[in-house]
Amino acid sequence: GWNYQPRSLEKHSDSILSWASALWSLSYYSSPLLLCYLYRKGYICSSKLVPVSQYVGTVLVCLLGVACLRGLGRWKNSEYLQFISILDENKDNHTPENKKKLRCYDFDFSYWPSDFSWSEVSNPKLSKAGVSLLKPEPRLRGAADSVLHSVRTLPCHIISFLIVHSFGRRMLYPGSVGLLQKAMRPMLQQGQARLIEEFDGQRNKLVACDGNEIDTMFVDRRREGGQKGQTLVICCEGNAGFYEVGCMNTPLEGGYSVLGWNHPGFAGSTGVPFPQNEANAMDVVIQYAVHRLGFQLSDIVVYAWSIGGFTASWAVMSYPEIQSVVLDASFDDLLPLALKVMPDSWKPLVQHAVRQYMNLNNADQLLKYQGPVLLIRRTRDEIITTTGPEDVMSNRGNDLLLKLLQFRYPKIMTEEGVRVVRQWLGSSNPIEEASVYSGYEVDDDWCVSVLQSYQAEGDVLFPWSVGEDMAMEGRRQLALFLARKYMRNFETTHCTPLPAS
Repeated sequence: GWNYQPRSLEKHSDSILSWASALWSLSYYSSPLLLCYLYRKGYICSSKLVPVSQYVGTVLVCLLGVACLRGLGRWKNSEYLQFISILDENKDNHTPENKKKLRCYDFDFSYWPSDFSWSEVSNPKLSKAGVSLLKPEPRLRGAADSVLHSVRTLPCHIISFLIVHSFGRRMLYPGSVGLLQKAMRPMLQQGQARLIEEFDGQRNKLVACDGNEIDTMFVDRRREGGQKGQTLVICCEGNAGFYEVGCMNTPLEGGYSVLGWNHPGFAGSTGVPFPQNEANAMDVVIQYAVHRLGFQLSDIVVYAWSIGGFTASWAVMSYPEIQSVVLDASFDDLLPLALKVMPDSWKPLVQHAVRQYMNLNNADQLLKYQGPVLLIRRTRDEIITTTGPEDVMSNRGNDLLLKLLQFRYPKIMTEEGVRVVRQWLGSSNPIEEASVYSGYEVDDDWCVSVLQSYQAEGDVLFPWSVGEDMAMEGRRQLALFLARKYMRNFETTHCTPLPAS
């Protein structure tokens, strides 16, 4: 492929419009500070606003003229006219042949025709509120107490809403900020070109139940044969990750079929990445994989990195037939990490804002899943630790593992079981890890035989009662064995790509 070469008129006019767009974005994000400054200087009054509005009107008229010049430049470019004819043909007749021609181009994704909609396989009447989320249990109150409590907490509700919908959401999902996307645009284009040219990737637009359009990329390895190609890995990116340059590369190197998608508000996807919108997007991605791509749920592995653990854990909770889930550098709950970066005096406000609007409760969702789970902990992670990367025990991946083990194996994960697992989690390198493991003389073969014999007694759902009548030494061995089975340590920082192995 090659980059489109605009002619002189289109090139210069497009450059002016790009600068205007960047200045508008800067003005939008700095508007609170800018308005405060103008107010203190006395510029916000009728005598000052009238001439300013005239200047703004003149600038808008000029920009409209520049846009017309850009259109004229495009109209004179035969390559652009060829693209427009293919795009128009697709809108009228969205056949596989026309779609194949359209995939040769990269353009503003809002003009890409829809390839799949949630309503094709689900009842549109049920789509108004979106898919179901796991809600925290409400506290029991009397009618009078509830009214009084609502009145008292009204200011907290208002402030929380303003915080989350202004800078809070953008701090949590910086990838949704337009300026960052503009800066990363060349890198995203290069990554997308690589997926299409080297891996024969298929870009598609999915419409979720809330109307958001989700940008996806599918790489099909089924024709190449082999068991790996028959398995579909759905990738859930981090809070500043895009499928073009994100965690799709790991399963691709491993030879799997891969389906990547961008969060709402990221790159070509529309909307904003609130939990409800995230779950809605994940739902349509799974529906697309099953009903259009032809994979069974038992053929699907969900792989998530960092904050993508929320949509991955929601997926396996909502679709328990999914084969397995891999959570890389993920956390159990957002609240401890949010409290880390905010002032202590804001604690009640942060708690309310997170629980009400950004309740990323990964552990609670993961406990609803009965299938295989693999957790990957970065031992030098600087993002999901509550103190610093040097303190491996503050990594919230530890809490995710402990909550999972305590739920699935409560008789093994007694106080003593938790203690030895914590000791193992305190290891920051393979030598320390092996030392703890050998110190308790863990016999892997014995542990496997105990678990297999328990499972053979019947197809029992978690939680298991294995270890109930066992000596303390046996419980310790099983606790360490299970911890090492469920979690793999990776000696690196948060953003290092995961090797395919």
